[in-house]
Amino acid sequence: MSKKLLSERDICTKFISPAIESAGWNRQTQYLEEVFFTDGKIYVKGRLTARGVRKRADYILYYKPNIPIAIIEAKDNKHTVSAGMQQALDYARILDIPFVFSSNGDGFLFHDKTNLSHIEQELSLNDFPSPEFLWEKYKAFKGFEGERAKQVVEQDYLF
Repeated sequence: MSKKLLSERDICTKFISPAIESAGWNRQTQYLEEVFFTDGKIYVKGRLTARGVRKRADYILYYKPNIPIAIIEAKDNKHTVSAGMQQALDYARILDIPFVFSSNGDGFLFHDKTNLSHIEQELSLNDFPSPEFLWEKYKAFKGFEGERAKQVVEQDYLF
């Protein structure tokens, strides 16, 4: 079956999720799919109110619970690999996430806000970065260095 006939959800299931998992990301603890992260803008006109469209990310990747470090915007294969990048960059700005990916199932366009000399690059499905690779870049970017910072960042939340 041609990729061009698949829906965005099929692209996620058949190509993007397997690429993420083969890079070492744990489905149960390190990423969420179809995540709503806003309730939508509230519009008021006289006594009437309405809520705008909620924002939904296709994937948010977490190294640890409650620490989002990457976002992936998926598109169907009728689009280019970079078609979702602008939308993903907007979501990443809202969520303060430094690693942004766009994919159509053929590969990934990787936007790395931590690397100012080489911000964007295309990756094959087999070259998706591991959690450890992005986590080390994330810690350096956020200035989490030294023993005390390491203790704070790596300490799990207790609920």
